Amino acid sequence: MIDPAQLDFSVLFTAHGLIALLWLTVMEIVLGIDNIIIISILSGELSTKEEQRRARRLGLALAMITRVLLLLSLSWVMSLKEPLFAVMDHSVSGRDLVLILGGLFLIYKATVEIHAKVEHKREKEGGKRKKVGMAGIIAQIVLIDIVFSLDSVITAVGMSNEILIMVLAVIAAVFIMLVASDAISAFVNKYGTVKVLALAFLVMIGVALLIEGTGGHINKAFIYVAMAFSILVEGLNLRMRRNEERLNDQGN
Repeated sequence: MIDPAQLDFSVLFTAHGLIALLWLTVMEIVLGIDNIIIISILSGELSTKEEQRRARRLGLALAMITRVLLLLSLSWVMSLKEPLFAVMDHSVSGRDLVLILGGLFLIYKATVEIHAKVEHKREKEGGKRKKVGMAGIIAQIVLIDIVFSLDSVITAVGMSNEILIMVLAVIAAVFIMLVASDAISAFVNKYGTVKVLALAFLVMIGVALLIEGTGGHINKAFIYVAMAFSILVEGLNLRMRRNEERLNDQGN
């Protein structure tokens, strides 16, 4: 564990340090978008708006704490890349196991949620639906936070050698996501097709994690471009539906 007293604050007074901080913060926000989506969907299972808001904020706070602790334990994080055993000539490391388990969890969770949304399962259950507990939701958020945090920290290490800059970038990104999380969650849960699209993203991200954990490689830029294009198309669909509703209202 790195001693916080050893952090070099003078790097914040250099142009190089400030540029690195800004760039890394932007990257952390981009990498955290999928984290916000899964937290929004998981918290949406809670019955009241207050519980959902509390779960989102607690989930993001835990994400920040997890990432900072991992950054302060860089030697342990990097040791996760060391092979543990081999399967069919492929060396499996601790990082691979985390990515595989996280990918399988995302695929399973997103698939179950897509089925429930498409079949209106929760609406059919009505009052008979079993109440979801806050502890269970937080436990799922913590699990997925660990997966996303590990990936985020490894990315941060590759972009900067200054621990202080990495820590401040993570904290700044989480605070920005905290401000945006309520609006993103409300938007995702308000429109059914947007929620299904978000869940489809999670399936895609889960498959990407699974491939990386089994030795493959996927350029995440392609995933983010696909997500951005899909969001653009869905935005056009939402606008078209709103315009159709206005025309129908005027006709009546």
